[in-house]
Amino acid sequence: MFPPKVVLLLVILSAPLTWGQRNKKPPPQNPIDKIQSVTNFDINKFAGKWYLLSVASECNYLKTNNHRVEATLIKASASKTYQGVEVLSISTFRELDGICWEIKHAYETKKIKGRFILKAKGYLGQVDVVLAETDYQNYAILYYQRRNKITLKLYGRKTTATNDIYRKFDDHATKQGIELEYIYPFPAYGFCETADRFHILNGNIL
Repeated sequence: MFPPKVVLLLVILSAPLTWGQRNKKPPPQNPIDKIQSVTNFDINKFAGKWYLLSVASECNYLKTNNHRVEATLIKASASKTYQGVEVLSISTFRELDGICWEIKHAYETKKIKGRFILKAKGYLGQVDVVLAETDYQNYAILYYQRRNKITLKLYGRKTTATNDIYRKFDDHATKQGIELEYIYPFPAYGFCETADRFHILNGNIL
């Protein structure tokens, strides 16, 4: 049996730890974890060409430069890493200073279908992506989160969509607290579909 002084010391040393464990707060929930991903996501059905129709974001760059946005399209395909992880490979085509660029990204799938990780380079850090809604034939609504800030993007199989689809997108943005004035339409003409080998970027950059 320990001497009384030793017992008292053990109690004193253990008390703060016990109190801390009992009152330890759970970590705050990641905002994008609250977004429901599309059920039974089929990566092969999603493959193909998509036009960027609208972006909902409160980022300062778009607030001051939304009049300078360029027509943008993506081409999606399914692939796998060397470790066997399923990847949604995305090539983004857009014009910059009159030159067509292709930017390649790799969206690594997570355990829950319709959720991805975009391991962006440099200051962008990791981007969490959720495909929230799609019918594969007409539209897709994606959420992107970096540093707890969420941006929504509306893609279409054509360069425009029905009013119902635009309203769906508006509803998604409103639920995130993004006001309608921060939903920016993208051009429906002037798309690039190819880029020469000198204007291809291999990197996960939004």
